[in-house]
Amino acid sequence: MKRVVLLGSTGSIGQSTLKVVEDLPDRLRLVGLAAGGGNVDEFARQINTCKPSAACVFKSDKLSELRSKVNGATRLSSGPEGLIELATMPEADVVLIAIVGTAGLRPALAAIEAGKDIAVASKEILVMAGEAVTTAAKRKGVRILPVDSEHNAIWQCLDGKPNHEVRNLWLTASGGPFRKTPKADFDKITLADALKHPTWNMGGKITIDSATMMNKGLEMIEARWLFDIEMNRVQVVIHPQSIIHSLVEFVDGSLLAQLCEPNMRLPIQFALTYPDRVANTLPEADFNRMASLQFEMPDHDRFPALRLARESGERGGTTPAVFNAANEIAVERFVKGEIRFPQIWETVGRVLSAHKTIEHAPLDTIIAADQWAREEAAK
Repeated sequence: MKRVVLLGSTGSIGQSTLKVVEDLPDRLRLVGLAAGGGNVDEFARQINTCKPSAACVFKSDKLSELRSKVNGATRLSSGPEGLIELATMPEADVVLIAIVGTAGLRPALAAIEAGKDIAVASKEILVMAGEAVTTAAKRKGVRILPVDSEHNAIWQCLDGKPNHEVRNLWLTASGGPFRKTPKADFDKITLADALKHPTWNMGGKITIDSATMMNKGLEMIEARWLFDIEMNRVQVVIHPQSIIHSLVEFVDGSLLAQLCEPNMRLPIQFALTYPDRVANTLPEADFNRMASLQFEMPDHDRFPALRLARESGERGGTTPAVFNAANEIAVERFVKGEIRFPQIWETVGRVLSAHKTIEHAPLDTIIAADQWAREEAAK
């Protein structure tokens, strides 16, 4: 039995995690839940169903409303302090962080300092502070368990092999809804167009990031830290079917791939039950669906996000945090109709050009760079 704290329970990853726990009652137990506060009714329903020891709503002004809807003895808290309290619960074995944005960074570091394994679904944690997080995890002897389907696939394929045996890590990308859209038509892309992902059902921000391929760029930087490998050995290949979730190319020319239906429950389960593989209620493999597997190399001219991500990862220091923050603001502005679709990566590029990298930056400096990038992108 593993005791799990879930930060971000009402999002898509959180909902899938709850299904995994429900599927494996003899293996997993939720002892802590946290949510942003955008859907108090759903969060209260989760608390009343799962009966965790503690729960936190990030928006403090939602705490009284939550109290009125929760039955039982669950201890309720709010704000950043509440997240830290959950992340360091003595009874927890693993903390799964599925909070979109930067709010999960301090809880991740707190969980590590408390000796907890962390399962990472929030890219921002390793993109912003990969050096600090991985250094802390090594010092405390805890594991960083990848939940993203691509990184989870690489983790499974590596199976403990040393880095000198790896030629390349290949992250697969669906290509998003504009894989075949001419570059000349990008100015006409609407918000509704960008939210039509061909494969995955995800939140709005991640779906738009998939459309620009910023999401894959963030994953490149995340992979660099998760697997302690140089950026020049992290590659991207378009695979529209999303059946192969990623591949590892070894120095002898062998390629190992992890295949399954596009369902986030499997990588979540593998992260939470590792090192065991456990039977579940997910559908079995359908080889008719896998009969045609296509690959193509991404067009960096049409999707400059991949180039910007590689440059940010190679510069290191505070630059990946700036890359991430500028993109968040640019996406917000696109959603509001203030900028056009191509201006998302144009904004990110301009902010990166104005940034002076600070290497080996402490957490406060990283957060300051994040704030600077947001202000710069808002201009």
